Amino acid sequence: MPERAVNPCFELIKANGVNLKIVNHRVTRYGDYRRLPNGLHQITVNGTLNKYRFLITLVHEIAHLVAFEKFGRHIKPHGSEWKRTFQHLMIPFIRPEIFPSKLLPVIANHFKNPKASSSTDANLAIALKTFDEVQKEGNSYIFEIPLGSTFRIYNGKVFKKGKKRIKRYECLELATGKLYLFQPNAEVELIS
Repeated sequence: MPERAVNPCFELIKANGVNLKIVNHRVTRYGDYRRLPNGLHQITVNGTLNKYRFLITLVHEIAHLVAFEKFGRHIKPHGSEWKRTFQHLMIPFIRPEIFPSKLLPVIANHFKNPKASSSTDANLAIALKTFDEVQKEGNSYIFEIPLGSTFRIYNGKVFKKGKKRIKRYECLELATGKLYLFQPNAEVELIS
């Protein structure tokens, strides 16, 4: 995580009694929060994330804990209570000492109305990806490839790109004929 964020994050972890586990890469999520049967709070974050995505993910998960403690367990996981909590917890971090100047406007815009995942905000996801240590060679974003293109995703499934709905693209899985929706910033391997 960014050096200037370490102490404030440590204070958040300590103040909220978080058991933080850094875990191996998971494709389906960057992090998660669980209240354990013994009442303790466990947050896991992928250790393979770049330092800026790691920070946002950690605060995202702490916001779940804080929102559930403040508003009760029956709130929506990414509802208005969580959004306000996440915004409030992130404000001290949205500074040039922590995030690079080219990332700050994108982050500030995202936190006007934070999404359930930093990946569902295509602008933020693409901006954060530029800081990844390992760039996947030969991959493209869905929004970059032509309509009707055939592509493969991380698990080997092959799709054909269809029309754009409001924000996401309809894509047909060729093996099953099922229709799936893809975020515009989904990374895919174009098949010639």
